[in-house]
Amino acid sequence: MTGPENEPRNEPPNGPRIGSPLREAARELVDVATTIRLAGAHATAALTDGALLTALPHAPAAGLLAHRTLLHALTDGGALGYAPAGGRLGTLAARLGTLAGQESLAVRVLATSLRLRIAAVATEHPELARDPLIVRLVEAAAADRDLEAVRALRALLKDRGVVRALSQIAPVFGEVLALRALLDENPLNDRTAWLIATGGGHATADPITGISNRAVAALDTGAGAARRTSLTAAETARLGSEASLLGFLRNISVLGTTGRVLIQSVEGPDGVVRHVVQAPGMRAGHLDHDSPQDLLGAFSSTVLDSNPYSRALAAAVRDYGLPQGAEVALIGHSAGGAAIMNLAQDAGFCTRHTVTHVVAVGAPVDFKRPADPRTWIASVTNQHDIVPTLDGQGAGACFDLHPGWYVVDYSDATHLFPLCHGIDRYIANLAEDLPEARELMDARLAPYRGPVVRSQAYRLFDHAPRPGGFPFLIVPTYAVDGPDGPVELPIRCEDGSALTAYFAADAAAVARLLHGTGLGGAVGVAGRALVTVHASWNRRTSVGGYRELHVGLVVAGPWRSWSPRLGPLRGADLLRRADRRSSGGFMAGSVVDTAAVHAMGARLWGAGTYLAPLEFGLTARSVRVTVGGPGDRLLALHGLLGPGLPVNALDLVGYARGAAGKTLRSCVRTRGRGRLHPLPRLRLTVQPGSAHPLAHRLRELGLDGARPLLCLSAGTRQTLQDAAVPVPTH
Repeated sequence: MTGPENEPRNEPPNGPRIGSPLREAARELVDVATTIRLAGAHATAALTDGALLTALPHAPAAGLLAHRTLLHALTDGGALGYAPAGGRLGTLAARLGTLAGQESLAVRVLATSLRLRIAAVATEHPELARDPLIVRLVEAAAADRDLEAVRALRALLKDRGVVRALSQIAPVFGEVLALRALLDENPLNDRTAWLIATGGGHATADPITGISNRAVAALDTGAGAARRTSLTAAETARLGSEASLLGFLRNISVLGTTGRVLIQSVEGPDGVVRHVVQAPGMRAGHLDHDSPQDLLGAFSSTVLDSNPYSRALAAAVRDYGLPQGAEVALIGHSAGGAAIMNLAQDAGFCTRHTVTHVVAVGAPVDFKRPADPRTWIASVTNQHDIVPTLDGQGAGACFDLHPGWYVVDYSDATHLFPLCHGIDRYIANLAEDLPEARELMDARLAPYRGPVVRSQAYRLFDHAPRPGGFPFLIVPTYAVDGPDGPVELPIRCEDGSALTAYFAADAAAVARLLHGTGLGGAVGVAGRALVTVHASWNRRTSVGGYRELHVGLVVAGPWRSWSPRLGPLRGADLLRRADRRSSGGFMAGSVVDTAAVHAMGARLWGAGTYLAPLEFGLTARSVRVTVGGPGDRLLALHGLLGPGLPVNALDLVGYARGAAGKTLRSCVRTRGRGRLHPLPRLRLTVQPGSAHPLAHRLRELGLDGARPLLCLSAGTRQTLQDAAVPVPTH
């Protein structure tokens, strides 16, 4: 493994002193409390020993004396206090005693140890001892005055707000919680209090309620998955070209809390290519996002030894393609720091790769252990940062849990959380306030100093995401000639939005346009003909993004006619899927805004497709569609949609004239949810003086200035658009 042997823990100028007199005394009291508790367990075992009970008939005087002596030792305040422990009976008796407010001598001694730890922190942070609200809270917790502690906490929050209060109490946060849990009447949080106070391991439960941490963390499920993703040009420009500690941390800052990680390959001074995994902290948003970097993932990274975040990191490394035994450094911030430590303690991962260095910044990693003892570990924590204390160990710790780690535990003038937790603040501290610590870590990372020869970002997931559009868009495709080469049909739109507005148009004008098409008469309403204006923005498709607008005369279909008596029946046909529908819209004109799709227009919709700029804006409340440029505006459709009812997005069927007098039929199959707006307040306006054929057609239909009867909107949808086909004549 690259690098010298691990060095002992450092002691930065303003950091804690594990060996300070108050902490030494606190440490000794932990040993005393543990011994007393062990004595209580032995006494409980002796009292409940079946051999002692069976000996009573043979020596009743001696047996009763032994029972009285053991019972006195376990329940008398002048002895061990109320101290049953161990075994089912001892555990039950201890919990019942806690509910009744009984205390053992071991609890009193351990509480004194915690008070000494708080006093030790106060000597290093005199602002704590000078703050009357914090002093009031600590004293109430130490004196087991529940009501006063609640009042003190409320006063602190009211005066400072949650953010400032957490920031100011952060250095003693773990000790105050442990003290409160140790002395309250809730038996469910006693084990957590002992673990925090004795440095015995992860806090197994919430120190306030006693709810199991692992029960909550178990909700974070998933095998973990990673998919390659591209950084923006601005992000790529900000990545460091030369590897260094601050460079890696700045890369994490560039990624942000966006659910992404970065893997880089670096050519070291010796010419060997090594690799660096860089993992940011928690992703903002929902409690349980599809990303393992969500709040639940951050929690499980702390509590569990393996979770979806660490498994997703392993998946990213596998995809990156590192050779067997490749040297890897892991750098992480916050939840990312906990996740890389989980990866470092994964024996399988460390068998495949050589984890040489781990640097965790602002992360709760005190009770994690690397699988390879040669791995060099550095932990950097700000004492006013709450996050590193979530495993129960903070500035008041009196145990040197990692004599082989390089631990930088410091305090600076920025006491406000979450500012002091941000990656940029840690970068500034290392760059300006902790030069010795930075230089030492850079010296350790010397094999990774050199040019970056490869970078790849990954987006992480709890579960492997389905391919885009699965299963709707997974269909057979075929190639046709396009203006710039072969184009695959059907066109597959993975993400789009659309609006269909239904208008009442001049029936005579519609009849003239339909004459000779072979289609039945137009669908009518109150003596008028029904016409649709359909606009959509197809953001991600197999031919790129494009916008489109179609004007359709609603018809019953080939060989069919419409009459008012059959109106409801024909209306039901409009709701059927495209492959079962006869009714549709005869294309009176179409507009698209990209040359590639315009060149395919005749194949997709038939004749009458125009190329023009098109804008499409749709929200839950309003819509704005404009066709044409600033100096050549054609039409506009805009206004408020009004209230809407949830419906499924509808398939589209279009008819058009084709070559040799044939009638063509085109279909757009649609998946998604939409809304039906029965009272829209939209208006269609045609640009005055526009000589465009579509403008002339809309005026002919009497739609200039018209308001729609109803609208269908779909904020997000997927579509399949195939080529139009001739309608058989017989």
